Amino acid sequence: MSVRSRLRKKETLDKDLDKIVRFEEAAGHVSRGLAGPGLSLLFIAAAALFAAVYVSGEHNSVIIIIAAMLGGYMALNIGANDVANNVGPAVGSRALSMVGALAIAAVFESAGALIAGGDVVGTISKGIVDPATVSDTGTFIWAMMAALISSALWVNLATVLGAPVSTTHSVVGGVMGAGIAAAGFSAVNWPTMGAIAASWVISPVLGGVIGAAFLAFIKIKIIYQDDKIAASRRWVPVLLGVMAAAFSAYLAMKGLKKIIHLDGFVIIAIGVGFGIATYALTKPVIRRQSEGMENRNQSVRHLFSIPLICSAALLSFAHGANDVANAVGPLAAVVHTAEAGEVLAKVSIPWWVMLIGAMGISIGLVLFGPKLIRMVGEQITKLNPMRAYCVALSAAVTVIIASWLGLPVSSTHIAVGAVFGVGFFREWYTSKSKRRRAYMSRKLGNVRPNGEPRPHPTAVSQPEEARRRMLVRRAHFTTIVAAWVITVPAAAMLSAVIFLLLDAAF
Repeated sequence: MSVRSRLRKKETLDKDLDKIVRFEEAAGHVSRGLAGPGLSLLFIAAAALFAAVYVSGEHNSVIIIIAAMLGGYMALNIGANDVANNVGPAVGSRALSMVGALAIAAVFESAGALIAGGDVVGTISKGIVDPATVSDTGTFIWAMMAALISSALWVNLATVLGAPVSTTHSVVGGVMGAGIAAAGFSAVNWPTMGAIAASWVISPVLGGVIGAAFLAFIKIKIIYQDDKIAASRRWVPVLLGVMAAAFSAYLAMKGLKKIIHLDGFVIIAIGVGFGIATYALTKPVIRRQSEGMENRNQSVRHLFSIPLICSAALLSFAHGANDVANAVGPLAAVVHTAEAGEVLAKVSIPWWVMLIGAMGISIGLVLFGPKLIRMVGEQITKLNPMRAYCVALSAAVTVIIASWLGLPVSSTHIAVGAVFGVGFFREWYTSKSKRRRAYMSRKLGNVRPNGEPRPHPTAVSQPEEARRRMLVRRAHFTTIVAAWVITVPAAAMLSAVIFLLLDAAF
């Protein structure tokens, strides 16, 4: 064979190998996209097998197994959507990597659900529907199944669209829609629904205002001080004490209901005690940590990184303790009704049901959570450790205030509202604050000897400057708010249709 023929044969072989490599790369890209749904289906199948072990041979065991699959699907969607609010700010501020955030959230969500998850749940979702109006066990089971399917589908759609929504509101809407379809509009407790609708406004506004207030305090007392390190030594331990007080009270009030019941005075005492102890312990630590630091904002941000990681873990624990009921509440209702043949307003949650919820939330977070984590932490507004700290602290403080006042709030709306509040406050503060302008003039040397400001040599037009200073992305703001507003009615209409189909088929 000639040299030329061998070269042509080699070139042909190289081209064929290149095609094979490209095909393998394309196949790998497609398979990565299918890995998440595939593993989700495996978990749902595992939930069905797990339920079958405990209910095999019992009356209506097939219905319970199907409900377990739906509960697992709902738990996956809660993990994919709702958990992002707890760790998103920490990831967006670079205090945590995505892998670290997923690991912390998965561990503490599961721990919160299994250790402190509620052992009794209102099966009609906090009094939305009167059990007496849906007393037939068959009708009640289909209503709960419809609520599970509709709420899970809605949260799944919101996750695909990149909108963090309230899973509690999704379940409420699902139960309401199924209740209306089963027993008419009179079955719904409309004053309770009115209070839930009010929380659409109360939750994000309260979270935003409190988050902005903390950021304003940090800017005034630390950032725009000439000696930032001295200011940090004075005020960072105070802020850490406030964080410890808020989270200890939050966990005592919301996360430890299953372990022990505490009255208001004891909860306040726990919060104050942890706050004072944290202040005393962290004051010398902050002083040592700040020694040798440069007098600049980056140094101050470093001091907030570890507290921010702790807050993400605590928020995840409390979220798992509270919101696992969104996944397994209707499932527990189906299990009890199918086994006992009676409809009750409250039932105990079997441990295997709670385990399905806890594992589903963690798996959904790992498989699908990064999309919403990036949305909350990076795409709404730019966060650093100080701003993210304000968001996390606002979430805990707002829930405590709202619970004390008896206001219905959503943890999702609070956290995302705090992100919006921090961003909008930065916009306002950047353009309006005399203190900031004076500080920047001193820093940049834009003041004449007589005290009059020098004109900036690179001044831009007012419209361009206004656009540059819009620190919150309006497209995400409108998308998220729209998703919040339509969550309950959308889940309700979907649930009503599904209930009518199930009722007609069975």
